[in-house]
Formats: sequence, C-alpha cells, structure tokens
Amino acid sequence: MKAASKMCLGWVLWAGIAVSAQAMGPFQVYEQALRNDPEFLGAIKEREAGQENRIIGRAGLLPKLSYNYNKGRNNSKATYLNENGNRHEDRNYSSYGSTFMLQQPLIDYEAYANYRKGVAQSLFADENFRSKSQELLVRVLTHYTQALFAQDQIDNAQAKKKAYEQQLRQNEHLFRQGEGTRTDILEAESRYELATAEEIQARDEQDAALRELGALIGQPLIDIDQLTPLAHNFGTFALEPANFSTWHDLALANNPALASQREALEVARYEVERNRAGHLPKLNAYASVRKMESESGNTYNQRYDTNTIGIEINLPLYAGGGVSASVRQASSNLSQVEYELEGKTRETLIELRRQFNACQSGVSKLRAYQKALVSAEALVVSTRQSILGGERVNLDALNAEQQLYSTRRDLAQTRYDYLLAWTKLHFYAGTLREQDLARVDEAFVQPLNAH
Repeated sequence: MKAASKMCLGWVLWAGIAVSAQAMGPFQVYEQALRNDPEFLGAIKEREAGQENRIIGRAGLLPKLSYNYNKGRNNSKATYLNENGNRHEDRNYSSYGSTFMLQQPLIDYEAYANYRKGVAQSLFADENFRSKSQELLVRVLTHYTQALFAQDQIDNAQAKKKAYEQQLRQNEHLFRQGEGTRTDILEAESRYELATAEEIQARDEQDAALRELGALIGQPLIDIDQLTPLAHNFGTFALEPANFSTWHDLALANNPALASQREALEVARYEVERNRAGHLPKLNAYASVRKMESESGNTYNQRYDTNTIGIEINLPLYAGGGVSASVRQASSNLSQVEYELEGKTRETLIELRRQFNACQSGVSKLRAYQKALVSAEALVVSTRQSILGGERVNLDALNAEQQLYSTRRDLAQTRYDYLLAWTKLHFYAGTLREQDLARVDEAFVQPLNAH
C-alpha cells in the first residue's frame, strides 16, 4: 500500500509539473494577462472612475435635499432704555432651530454644461479602456514573437558556429598538410566569433522579451519552452477588405484612440460653455420647513413654525474679470485639443497605411525568402563541391554559409513581422478583437514534447 501511495503521489507531482510547464500560445498568454497585467488592471479602475463623471454631472440637475438642526444654551443680558433709567434683565434659556430644505434648479446653464461634460468624460473613459484592451493584444503578440524570434536567432547562431567550427578544423587540417593557408584559418575563426557574439545578443534579447511576458502574466520568469512556436508551414491570411479605402473608413469610425480624442474634444467644448455660464443668471425653486424657538434675542420665548415655497434668482454682475479670463483659457484648451485630434488622426492613418502595405508586401516577401532559402541551401552544397574540384576557395564557402543563415534569419523575421502587421492593421482600424488573436494563435503549433 505504501508503494502504491508513493507511486500515486509521484504521478500527481509529475502531472502537476507537466501542466505547469505546458506550452502556451499567444491567446493563453493574453487570457492570463487579462487577470495579471498591472497596466490593464489599472485601466479597468481608470474606466470605473471615469464613468462616475456622468453621475457627478447629472447631480447638478437634480433636486438637492438638506436638513439643518441647531440647539444651544444661551446666557444673555437684556438692557431696556427708558426715561427712568436703564433696566437690566438676565436671560438664561435654551434655543433651537430646525430647517428642512428642498432646492431644484430651473435655469442653470452651468449645471447643464457640467452634465454634458460629465457624459463626454464617461464616454472618453470607455473609449480609452477599449484602446488599452486592444493595446494589450498587441503587446502580448509583440513580446511573444520577440522571444520566439530571439530563439530562432540562437538556433541560427549555434548552427553557424557548428558549420564554421567544422570549416575551421578542415582548414587547420589542410594547413598542417601544407595545402591550406593561415588566411583560411583566420577567416573561419572570425566568422565563428561573430556567430558567438550574435548568439549572446540573441540571448539577451530573448531574456528581455520573456521578462516582459512574465510581467504581463504575473510570473517572474518564463522559459522559452513554455511558448508554442510558429508552424513552419505557416500560411498568410486573406486580407479582408482588400482595398485601403475601406480600412481608412473603418479607422475613422472605429479607432478607439480617435474616438477617445473626439470625446476629449467634447469635454473641452463643454468646459468652455461651463465657464461662459458665469455670465448667465440662475433660477432655482425651493421649499422649506423651518421650526425655531428663542433662536435670537428678538424671538425670545417665541416659537415659529414656517413653511416656505418660492423661487430664487441669482444674477452675476461683475467678478473682477475672472469669468472672461476662464472662458479665454478654456477656448485655448479647446483649440489645443482640436489640433491634437487632427495630429492623432494623421498619425493613425499613416500607421494604418504602413501596416496595410506590410500585409500586402509580406505575402510576396515570404514567398521570395522561401525561394531564396532553397537557393541558399543549394548554393552551400554546390560551393563545397566546387572547392573539392578546385573551382572555389575557402572564402566562397564561408560566404555561402553566411548567405544561408542570413536568409533563414530574414525569413523568420518576415513571418513574425507579417503576423504583427496583420494584428496592428486591425488595431489601427479599431476592429481588433479576441477572435483575431485566436486566429493568429492557430498559426502556432503545440510542440511534440510539451507533455
């Protein structure tokens, strides 16, 4: 029984390790980032705070109800003046007052402008949150592909080192036999050291990308084996819609950054109106129920129950020029936001076009690099054979190897760039959704040794 229990416990531990080490695709990383990324969690709270502006602004249009109560003990001395001289009377008494007040704005343009400003601030918070939600999708895929590309670079550098090391040994052997030269050895050594430096740089870049991913999902360190690699037979996506003008219209209508900037413009516009209302009259209706007893010397030993209903008009006449200055200041801020919206629109459309072009040219670049890789592999083989026949020299072999590994690097870079361009195109168009990342996720394959 003890042996069986140990075997069962061992299986459970192994299963737990296997699950924790199971490879994650971009979509799985995104799901964890939704729960752990501090920037995104902060965006949730920012949105919640921004939505309260609608209620805060609306409060200025709704009735205000207040109650006031006071009670005190009074020690006073009353002096009566008459022809026979002054007469004094000491009064020690209690007093109290109780007021229940209801106020309702009837005409208050400042309160109305403040309400519309609050609505715009609430919509700004919604659009800003939508933008940061889509940005999280882009950040996940960016760091994910950076880590995988760095691994491709590491593998590429190690393969180069192995090839150059074999070439170096061959050159040293030929040199000892008197058939080679010292130059051949130095060339191979130089290429080997350069490949070593490339591997070191790739490892540093991979470490940075993995730490960025770890920060997104709340893990101090992620191993590259936990990430699902991109399939070697990865195919491009159909670009729908295929014309840029439709993407242009989509971006103007749906891009969350532009939408939030437009709401910021509304906020600035109603801030101007709110300040302009400082010149306008206000009309309020009010009703009150008041009870008081001996509240002042004139009402000593008297009790009043007063019910009042009426209107109140407040007409500002002069405030030292502060209202006019506030209007000018808010108008300048409005103009600034208008220019910022125009600049953001231009920037967004430029990036949209860049990503659209990258998606279109990426398809052709992928095909070209795939063909170039086949040619580079064939060139390495033919160059080695030519060296044996005395038609080529050692430097030709090294150059052919360098061309092969450079083509592999460029092909890998183009594949990841295409995926990012396709994702960013939807991001700048404002249509990026979880389903789009799930579609990208299908291009990554589960490694055979994940379990």
